Amino acid sequence: MTTTTSRDRDIAYQLHPFTNLGRHETEGPLVITRGKGVYVFDESGREYLEGMAGLWCTALGFGETRLAEAAARQLHTLPYYHQFGGKANDVAITLAERLVQLMPVPMSKVFFNNSGSEANESAVKLVWYYNNARGRHRKKKIIARQRGYHGTTMVAASLTGLAASHRDFDLPIPQVRHTDCPYFYRYAKPGDTEEQFATRLAENLDAQIQREDPDTVAAFIAEPVMGAGGVIVPPATYFEKVQAVLKQHDVLLIADEVICGFGRTGRMFGSETFGLQPDIVTMAKAITSGYLPLSATVISEEIYRACVGQSEKHGVFAHGYTYTGHPAACAVALESLDIYAERDLVGHVRRLAPRLQDGLRRLAGHPLVGDVRGVGLVAGVELVPDKPGRGTFDPPGKAGALFVARAQANGLIVRNLQDTVAVCPPLVISEDELDELLRRFGTALEETAAALPRG
Repeated sequence: MTTTTSRDRDIAYQLHPFTNLGRHETEGPLVITRGKGVYVFDESGREYLEGMAGLWCTALGFGETRLAEAAARQLHTLPYYHQFGGKANDVAITLAERLVQLMPVPMSKVFFNNSGSEANESAVKLVWYYNNARGRHRKKKIIARQRGYHGTTMVAASLTGLAASHRDFDLPIPQVRHTDCPYFYRYAKPGDTEEQFATRLAENLDAQIQREDPDTVAAFIAEPVMGAGGVIVPPATYFEKVQAVLKQHDVLLIADEVICGFGRTGRMFGSETFGLQPDIVTMAKAITSGYLPLSATVISEEIYRACVGQSEKHGVFAHGYTYTGHPAACAVALESLDIYAERDLVGHVRRLAPRLQDGLRRLAGHPLVGDVRGVGLVAGVELVPDKPGRGTFDPPGKAGALFVARAQANGLIVRNLQDTVAVCPPLVISEDELDELLRRFGTALEETAAALPRG
């Protein structure tokens, strides 16, 4: 089948997420037909180094036969069964047990969903259910952060602190509030240390909770490293100070580990890297290396006990999905956990992290680069038109989109978050492949600088 035919059929029949739909009608798609390791190939056979692990998810790379075989075995044995009315399957039970044992803080139960958005949706519903069980019927507001990303379903999109996720979707919902983004490069005052910036943000959060009335604020949700908002790494002492505020006002902490979970930051969970002590943990993406849809919402014993009481009161815990604990997805997740452990991929990330972070930081002197930030095997390079003044492009995303196009022309797939270029390769990437990623990234940077009008 020719590229032209695929292009036309795609335009004719598909509605694409996070895409300029009008431009897509003119430009059409990049059609990927296969993948192997850290590389994917389009239908003409051209190779691309997948520098974003798909959408932050394909941690074990493409073509991992063990995952395909795990799915096939399960599909032959028990392809599907539901969890309603106390039904269960053995693979979901085993996966839940292993996840609880992996948690960075004591946890009690796992609720399975199908996506990161659903995991966060479930987390908020559980927070509300918990507070109703405790008779705290006003304690329902959820505080998220500007630039945070938590999904696109109704509640999750409301939590997301990106205007594009709200505009003309009639969001956010009334129970959601947003607070400061811990974006040191953009929002710190001149002369601030990271600790001073963190202190101010924690003080602002405390004041915000008091304005709202602590008896109405139920939870605070945060990604350890903010992904789609621009790969924003928290400043030193930020989570320590924020958690003290939450504890003071009896506000639950939801850790959104959808991107950071399963080794991305150099620890199994980003909560370990940055010292979070969450009451609820959500995860998705790398739990199956993206091979099948699966997510999880993990809750503390205190929250679980409240759910038990409420379900007895109402006769049922009336939340769930047709595919909760899908056997094939759970089988792939179990095999993924085995591979992470057998290959010591968390250790591998720690060993390769300096190579990625130092390699990108060597670009910091480039006139187009305003900031380079990251941890483990995730990083962001922010492009600016006015380096001394830390200016921004007009329109936002102008340079980032050009960079992504030049990278793709050079066989590298990355993603622009407006004018920050994100890098998030599969965790299985080798030193040589990482060096090749950096080489192609540098070439794309030079070509972008040459193509942008200056002055």
